[in-house]
Amino acid sequence: MSAASDSAGDIMAYRKVCDTQAGPMVGEVLHCSGDLDLDWDLDKEQLQEPEPSMDRMQIQHVDCQISGCSDPCPDPDPELMEPIQSSVSVSPHGRFERLQEDPNYISHFTRASGHKGQRRLHCFLLRYFLAGLGIFVLGLLIGWFTHTPTIKPPVPPSDSSDLLEDLLRGITADKINALQRSFSSLSDDSEEARARYLYRQWVGLGLTDVHLSNHTVLLSLPGSTPNTITDKSTHQCFLPNGIPCDQRGPNDLPKQQFSYAAYSAVGSLQGEVVDVQYGSMDDLKRAKDSLDLTNQIAVLKLGQAPLLYKLSLLTELGFGGVLIYIDPCNALPGRHTSHQAFRVTLNPGGNPATAGVSKEGGGNMTSMLVQPISAFLAKTLLSSPSTGQGDSCIPLAMPPKTERKKITLTVGNQVSHKKIYNVVGTLKGRRNPDRYVLVGSRHDSEQGGGASAIMNQLIAALTEQAKRGWVPDRTTVFCSWGGSVLGNIGSYEWGKDNSVVLQSSAVAYVSLNFPVRGTETLRATASPTLLQLTSDIQRRQLLSCIRGGNCPGPNVSSLQLPGDVSFFANQLAVPTMEFAFEQTKAEETTSFLSEAQFSAESPETLDPLFKFHETIAKMTAEAILRLVNDPVLPFYPLDIALDVQNKLKDKSVVSPPMLSSASSLRDHAAFFQSETMRPANDPKERDPSHVRMLNDVLRDLEKSFIVPHTPPGIYRNLLYSLPGKTPQFSILRFPQEAGQYCNLTSKLVKHNSPDKEVVCHSNVNQSLSLILRAIQSAERLVYFGLDLFENYPNDTM
Repeated sequence: MSAASDSAGDIMAYRKVCDTQAGPMVGEVLHCSGDLDLDWDLDKEQLQEPEPSMDRMQIQHVDCQISGCSDPCPDPDPELMEPIQSSVSVSPHGRFERLQEDPNYISHFTRASGHKGQRRLHCFLLRYFLAGLGIFVLGLLIGWFTHTPTIKPPVPPSDSSDLLEDLLRGITADKINALQRSFSSLSDDSEEARARYLYRQWVGLGLTDVHLSNHTVLLSLPGSTPNTITDKSTHQCFLPNGIPCDQRGPNDLPKQQFSYAAYSAVGSLQGEVVDVQYGSMDDLKRAKDSLDLTNQIAVLKLGQAPLLYKLSLLTELGFGGVLIYIDPCNALPGRHTSHQAFRVTLNPGGNPATAGVSKEGGGNMTSMLVQPISAFLAKTLLSSPSTGQGDSCIPLAMPPKTERKKITLTVGNQVSHKKIYNVVGTLKGRRNPDRYVLVGSRHDSEQGGGASAIMNQLIAALTEQAKRGWVPDRTTVFCSWGGSVLGNIGSYEWGKDNSVVLQSSAVAYVSLNFPVRGTETLRATASPTLLQLTSDIQRRQLLSCIRGGNCPGPNVSSLQLPGDVSFFANQLAVPTMEFAFEQTKAEETTSFLSEAQFSAESPETLDPLFKFHETIAKMTAEAILRLVNDPVLPFYPLDIALDVQNKLKDKSVVSPPMLSSASSLRDHAAFFQSETMRPANDPKERDPSHVRMLNDVLRDLEKSFIVPHTPPGIYRNLLYSLPGKTPQFSILRFPQEAGQYCNLTSKLVKHNSPDKEVVCHSNVNQSLSLILRAIQSAERLVYFGLDLFENYPNDTM
């Protein structure tokens, strides 16, 4: 009897979850080798409701529980034994699991008489139940303390004004000054040394994925001897700044080597001096009516229009050379530039080698010899009377009936392949890490010091907030470009390498191209998409500066400006913005004076207390914070629609369909802004997928205004305008190349022939067609956004 009982006790029927089991096993003990996780699971179909006869077994089991199973308890009567009632079991991991059906396994408890395994089973289940319950309670406690905020919340709200105040409080003039001194103390002033220094700084500040990359590009550099201008009548030789060649000192050579036009044609040219003023159509008409312009040398003022556009007109008219200068009446107040020459670049952007320019061909991007000169030398060559200052200033001009000087222009630039360097680092976003806000500056040795100090201060301030627990919504990508002064080479090459990603992921570009180039005017430049945000930030600065005493007047526009912002605004249609202090008097005539690159004054000279640098840093920081944190991007479609209507005020050149489309765009944009964007800013309705789709519509709106071709130097993005008293689309003010010279040259068709009128009329129609197509494309995108969210559910069930 005892042997039979022991034998029956050894045959305890229960089920183990084992990797090696493939079918139902009945009445056997399963052996699984190794440390195997067990899940106790009973088949619901095999469980029965307990009967009254079960009471005696349950009482015995209770006695066993009370005794802790230290002593053997009587075995239950085999005739009264019933399957265990369905309940919840605990896995060896402490996870509660409901009993589930397993099609590959069916478990049965046998009714063997007098077996001792049943007692062990109850004790075993009790131990696991208590252990599981303890682990569960411990897990609840850990989860509670993990998710319960401490006394100091680690993550401030994304739209909290406290976060902005903390961020701005961490940006000070003294810190920027210290960063600038550290940057200026580098023993090696090469671009590579500066880039490697920034790389180390950014890694130390906590940016992730910091990369230092290089590109081998074709650079145009000064020759071994200075470029010269020689008066044939007096045989007097001049350096570009106006100093006679035989009077130059030992310190003049570096200055003269800086004064050149990168990628100009090289050689010598003899011709007459022709005053073309700013190179406007009226100026060129007067010059053409007076003499044959073939192989003559134009004297051209910088300003009013892009230099590349002016040079294209001069090339078409047959000029062989160009001398560029800045009129003293347009010069920056307080800066004595009359005796200074400067540098310009003829590179529209990127590595010239990719555009077919070669070292063997001289590296020139124009057939003309181009040389910047000082206003003092221009005055001599034009035989212009002396000029005054301020309101009495008389612009330089050749007096009527003055005999033109004949000169010889010699340009000896050299080209070589060299490396330029970019530094790129990221501050990762949380909810939308694949949406990028780009922040760009330059580290060129001539003009990049102040921008790099501001950039480092911004990175330090933002990463400090990140260390305190703040995590931005979107990713911030900080970029320091190389090769900027010779045609934004670094930004173009990086942008082209990443164009596929940037087309779909870049939401904005914040520029620090040359943040402090004067102290008189605070100018904010932004695409129409960001005009409202830019105005808000500048208005906040004006209110805060009342207490400080330095209150520049508001100045926000969508004028196209030179710099690394060009690639992102012009090629990708990424909304852009830039804050900068300047020192100009007449915006309309000096907007393109920044194309002239003088030997840069140090930031310490321009801004000894670094207060202007601090202001730009704080305004830029606020823009970055809004762009990376706002749930709905701070873009305003209505501003684009109003800007389009403003550019179509001249009813003489626009058609009724164009005006109708512009009006429809305005109506749809206003409705979209009020009925779709405004509710999405409500925290109760911030469904992530809804907001993401909305932001994608806002991001892509400017892409509608990219046109295939424009004249040289004119943005392909129609939303950026050129300076002028009347707002106008740039391709209407400067027509397509085929009709630019209809009233100036007869190269394409015979003078006053019917074909000439057809060419000119077709060109205007083509420009109007491009504008109409852009407006209709934008209208369809806004309408698509409205249709997309028209029946969007407000709640998710």
